[in-house]
Parts: sequence; C-alpha cells; structure tokens
Amino acid sequence: MTDPGHDDSGKPASALTVTGGVTAGDAAVRPAPGPPAEGGEVFRGDASWRMILRAFVDNKLALTGVIIVVAVALFCYAGPLFWHTDQIHTNLLQVNQPPSAEHPLGTDDLGYDVLGRLMVGGQSSLLVGIAVALMATCFGVVYGVISGYFGGPTDAILMRIVDIVLAIPVVYLFIDLASEFKPTLPLLIVVLAFLSWLVPARLVRGETLSLRVREYVQAVRVMGGRSGRIIVRHLVPNTMGTITVNATFQVADAILTLAVLSYLGFSLPPPTATWGGMLENGVNFLYDGYWWEIYPAGLMIVLTVVAFNFIGDGLRDSLDVRLQRR
Repeated sequence: MTDPGHDDSGKPASALTVTGGVTAGDAAVRPAPGPPAEGGEVFRGDASWRMILRAFVDNKLALTGVIIVVAVALFCYAGPLFWHTDQIHTNLLQVNQPPSAEHPLGTDDLGYDVLGRLMVGGQSSLLVGIAVALMATCFGVVYGVISGYFGGPTDAILMRIVDIVLAIPVVYLFIDLASEFKPTLPLLIVVLAFLSWLVPARLVRGETLSLRVREYVQAVRVMGGRSGRIIVRHLVPNTMGTITVNATFQVADAILTLAVLSYLGFSLPPPTATWGGMLENGVNFLYDGYWWEIYPAGLMIVLTVVAFNFIGDGLRDSLDVRLQRR
C-alpha cells in the first residue's frame, strides 16, 4: 500500500505540482500569462509609440510632407549662408530683371533678388506660422479643458465668449488694425493667435466632455484626486492626438492668413519680407509679364501649406487606435 503522503517514487506529494497534466517535480511553476487585452493585442507604452511611428512612416503622403517641410526649412535658413544677397538696400538699376545667371529668379520692382527674398520671406512666414500654432494651441487647450471638465455655468460662460469672438468680422478687424497700428512681427503673431485659439479650444472641450465620465477619471476622483491632477495627468495627455493634429493645421492656416493680410494692408513693412507680401506686390505686375515676381512666392506658399496638411492627415491616421489595429 502506498503512503497517502507519498507517491510511488517515494517523494512527498507536496513537492509535486501538476499543471495541465504535466508533472513539474520540485521545479517552481510560473503562473500562466493572463488573457490578452481587448482586441487580442497587449499594447505597452514603447510598443504603442513604435506602432504610431511605423503607421506614420508607412503613410507616403505624410512622409512626403515631412520631406517638403524639412527642405523648405533648409532652403529658408541655410540657403542665405550659400546665396548671399542684399535684402535691405534697394537697387533701382536692376529692377524687374528676368531670370539670369546672376539672378536665377530675377529681381522685383525694388531691385531685390527674388531667390534671396524667398529665403528671407520664408523665415518670417514659418516663424509666424509656428509661433501662432504654439500660442493658439497652448491657450486653446487650457481654455477647452477647463470648460469641458467643470461644465455647468463655467462651460456656458466660456463657450459664450467663444461665440462672441467668432462673431467678430475678421476682415473689418484687420482693416481697422491696419489703420490704427503699424504692423510688426509680434503684433501679427498675437492677432493671428487671438483668432486661431478658438478651434483647438472647441475640439479639446469636446474631447474633455467625453473623457471626464470615463471609469479611470471617476476612480481618481473617488480616490481623492484633485481636479488639477486629473486635468494634467489624465485629460490633457488623452487629448494629445487631437492637439497635435490640429497644431499642424494651425501652422498652415497661419501662413495662408498671413498671405491674405498682405492684400488688406496689414503686412510687415519693407525691407521685411514675407511670401504673402511678395505675392501681393507681384500681382501689381501681373499684366506686365513679370511672372517671376508672382509664381515663386505662390508656389512656396502652396507647397508649405500642402506639406503641413499631409503631416496633419498622417498624424491623425497614425494616432487613431482603430487604424492602428488594421
């Protein structure tokens, strides 16, 4: 008869572990891994970011947009180091000259080299676009998350302010500003940011209204988490996809709006150059056949705006969880 405390081999029964019909002997058996996350995949931080990057790189249009933006930035900021031109003093002896070996894109009505002016004008346009996007996005995110999180009277008051700003006639505002103030680079950035924060504010407010009722946010509240911690650690990070995508579109919109302002007389005075100012000045010579004063600046605006739109579309697709799991 076999001792109930021992098996046939004489080893204590407590030293044996049977898992799925396999005897493990004295070896410790690790617990089996738990079931995979919802959707059949377990997403970790690093793996998720790698997946986002891979999805973005696989998007050919988004990758093309990045290449164009990098090329434009190098053209504007590194180009003057190799192509030296005088963009301060006018030269009336060489006005409206067609493209040549000395001036590959010709000269404008003040004798400025158009190629060199494209580089300098691109610096101002990119600076305004990026600065406006940063200011508008930062303020819009704070405004929108406060409005959406607290809700009630706070949300009603803040959203009515948004409605009032949206009701301001933009064209008349710029015409009035042009008659009252001398345009400067900081003033242009502030004015454009004042009109651009409305979109990110409304987008983030909508996301926050959805996120504030999620289980993990309610759990933090029950555990005594303060509103500031909930906003900074849980709400804002979960709206980063929307914020990032909108910021790229803000850059493109700011560059386009800056070009429109030149036609309204609210542009930077000479010798400061912008692509919009070059385009507006070149239109005056449209019927004279001076195409080199119109098309280069217009092409740079179109390329840059389309490139940022491609990047925004690529970010939106790569940050969308539903598209990640295809």
